Amino acid sequence: MPELTLTGLRVTLEVAQHGSFTAAADALGYTQSAVSRQVLAMEAAVGAPLFERHARGVRPTRSGEALLRHARQMLTHVEAAELEIAGLRDRLAGRLAVGAYPTAAAALLPRAIGRLRRAHPALAVSLWEAASPAQLRRLRAGRIEMAVVAVGDGLPDYDLTGLRVEVVRGGRGLGVAVSEEHPLAARDEVHVDDLAREEWIVGAGGAGEPQFGAWPTLDSPRVVHEARAWPTRLGLVAAGLGVCVLPALAAATVPRGVKWLRVEDPALVLGRETVMVTAADASPAAGALLQAVRDEAAADPLRDTADPSPGIPPPGTPPPGAAPGPVGDGAPPT
Repeated sequence: MPELTLTGLRVTLEVAQHGSFTAAADALGYTQSAVSRQVLAMEAAVGAPLFERHARGVRPTRSGEALLRHARQMLTHVEAAELEIAGLRDRLAGRLAVGAYPTAAAALLPRAIGRLRRAHPALAVSLWEAASPAQLRRLRAGRIEMAVVAVGDGLPDYDLTGLRVEVVRGGRGLGVAVSEEHPLAARDEVHVDDLAREEWIVGAGGAGEPQFGAWPTLDSPRVVHEARAWPTRLGLVAAGLGVCVLPALAAATVPRGVKWLRVEDPALVLGRETVMVTAADASPAAGALLQAVRDEAAADPLRDTADPSPGIPPPGTPPPGAAPGPVGDGAPPT
């Protein structure tokens, strides 16, 4: 006698969600015939049709709705059991608190935390978005285990003595966000000269935090709006009210109606870096998150693959080929 299977239930849920065998096959990476066979097997198991055709695809029958209601619960329980069992095998468990400044907290850290949680489901990670000075205070007080901060030109010379510092390699370039209706949106990269007549939306925030004004090398740019939060700035951009500088680190977070563009600017010298800071004796969980951030930065399709831009090196940056480690030997970082 045919029986219900987890694979069959998952396929049936996809068909119901997409309203189409073809769309479900695309989402699952199956052939349409494979999807049809799974649904037929489920229909044989319950002894009733699960879908009926209509002009735009398929929809569940009453029997289908009943099965789907229970299937969702069953699959949720199965997933919870898989995570719990995986957690029993995992040497990393407990809680890990991490801080990040807003640009890094918008995209890089969530992706890294997602990667870490998939590898270590028993480890609960909490992300705290905050200014760099507040993060470093919490790190030294032991309230977070990792801080992701910005250092370099125009920013305070933070005391990182005795802490472990590592530069985030990748996604360090600058670009601009424009409305999808903007004439420049037809391109993926623009020259700085193309930005000379643009109206700019700039940031406003606390002292010591990285703020983004108009493009750094432009002479007398016209600023029309100033906003503290990225959603506000990008909302203004989407409405066609100006353009704004946006680092590649956050390019993947632009909302609908906004496009991120690389900028060719031979005169631009970047003197800022994003760094990960931990205690010198970081826990295994913090070490795993460091690796997850490295992996996500390397996997970012928008990362800046050029050599590091000249500028002020972050405190404690090890020389090429050296392993990252504690800053200095008790003397203030230079």
